[in-house]
Amino acid sequence: MGVSGSGKTTVASKLAEHLGWNFAEADSFHSPANVEKMRSGVPLTDADRWPWLEAIAARIGTARRDRKPLVVTCSALKRSYRDRLRSGHDDVRFVYLQGSYDTVVGRMAGRTGHYMPPSLLQSQFDALEEPTSDEAPITVPVDGTPEEIVTRVVDALGLSAPHPQRRSG
Repeated sequence: MGVSGSGKTTVASKLAEHLGWNFAEADSFHSPANVEKMRSGVPLTDADRWPWLEAIAARIGTARRDRKPLVVTCSALKRSYRDRLRSGHDDVRFVYLQGSYDTVVGRMAGRTGHYMPPSLLQSQFDALEEPTSDEAPITVPVDGTPEEIVTRVVDALGLSAPHPQRRSG
């Protein structure tokens, strides 16, 4: 979890690969209307986000039901969003990629091919409710390399060897 440009996709895909777990990119759950809204520089509202969050929560639910470990990216900016994604299951953990506005906007300025413009970053920081200790987040600063961040997450989860079950999506 974290604001756009914090490295969610890069870190999550590397983490899933390292662990041999499935991976799902939350951006693929957005409706075409949400994508167009963001592409046009219009921040999403809670009403825009709830169907997206429901779709992600359903994917997490399927992974849990099928006992197929999953790493999924999601900004999960608010506590209520994380509560919905977790749906009361303590085995759903959040890795918070924490970075300053200046660090993240610098990264966004150098990326290409993404519909989320840097002009919307401030709206994400404005909406962000950092996870609190009762949510048991794994908070990792974004100033390390993706590999260093993955190592910190794996260590925090107490995992090392790849999980034997792996499927894409």
